[in-house]
Amino acid sequence: MSYQEPSLRLVPAKVPIKASISDTANSLVWPRSLADEIKSTNPLQARLENWDESQRNLKLTMHRNIYGLHAPMRQLMERKIVSRDPHIPAMPQSNIHLEILEGRDETLDVTDFFNFEAGPSMDIHADMERKLRM
Repeated sequence: MSYQEPSLRLVPAKVPIKASISDTANSLVWPRSLADEIKSTNPLQARLENWDESQRNLKLTMHRNIYGLHAPMRQLMERKIVSRDPHIPAMPQSNIHLEILEGRDETLDVTDFFNFEAGPSMDIHADMERKLRM
């Protein structure tokens, strides 16, 4: 097995579309054609959908190359520990620790202003029973 150095791409690599006429023939789910599949997969759309993941992988690869293997492992462990949900279900949910680790604490998003969730329920016991499936 040969070792392959991780890529430092800013965007994910282009994934070739592999489909044939035999794949689209006799489909029982819905009538589909090869032309419809090719039209529906836009390469730019796929890259934009994977943008955050590719940026996280790029940062982890750069930290690995600069500091060694322990740096991205530690960051991934910290993110996993912080991403657990110890909050009371009735209270508003926010994970400021995870936002700080991912560098999203200094950015503003639409959800910061327009939070369409209903107000918190005051029946904490019923919420805990629902969460614990009691």
